[in-house]
Amino acid sequence: MNIEGHSAVVTGGGSGMGAETARRLAGAGAKVAVLDLDEAAAARTGAEVGGIGLACDVSDAGGVEDAIARAREAHGPARICVSCAGIAPARRIIGRDGPAPLDGFRRVVEVNLIGTFNVMRICAADMAGLDPMNETGERGVMIATASVAAYEGQVGQAAYAASKGGLVGMTLPVARDLASLGVRIMTIAPGLMETPMLAGLPGDVRDRLAASAPFPRRLGRPGEFADLVEHIIANPMLNGSVIRLDGAIRLPPR
Repeated sequence: MNIEGHSAVVTGGGSGMGAETARRLAGAGAKVAVLDLDEAAAARTGAEVGGIGLACDVSDAGGVEDAIARAREAHGPARICVSCAGIAPARRIIGRDGPAPLDGFRRVVEVNLIGTFNVMRICAADMAGLDPMNETGERGVMIATASVAAYEGQVGQAAYAASKGGLVGMTLPVARDLASLGVRIMTIAPGLMETPMLAGLPGDVRDRLAASAPFPRRLGRPGEFADLVEHIIANPMLNGSVIRLDGAIRLPPR
């Protein structure tokens, strides 16, 4: 699939891997709609890439429908959907004050897992109504963002790991659901990346985390995530699978 001239939706595009992906897609000629809970951040990235920025809580059904409708009005139906929106609060199932509040677990799953599905279902419906782009019948591609925590969640990551594991688990069934419509789905599971989620850690902690990767011995870069997004879009045989982007890291218990 050629990126140039097509409409793209990027959630979590106000910062980190989402913002870098929006830049990369725009640089390749896509018309990009940036969705983010932070309206100002979405607007900044949207303006930077010559697209639009929209405030959106991906866990809200009506809010997503409205945001995708506004993106459709501005750029036409999206053929590319990249879901980067996510949250990563850490909490043990039992803490000093007793059992973890259920609402905290629920919110992580609502944003990371249900939010991704929410965006994909609307974008996939739009893609299904488009004409095929080539002889294979391809109409669009969607990319979800999981995490290596889906496989090796650390202490305090029960909610986060569950939400990301759900994305890993739904990748193949969604690909099978959409195969007859010519819509592909892939999931990327990044390791430790240079993103706002890690920016608040002390320098020595970041250095220790970076050194735990076998090779290369550093944190991953948002541009490397965008590289993989670009390749997935271009390669029609990538469908229904999860790719770890992690420098061979395996997370320790803590």
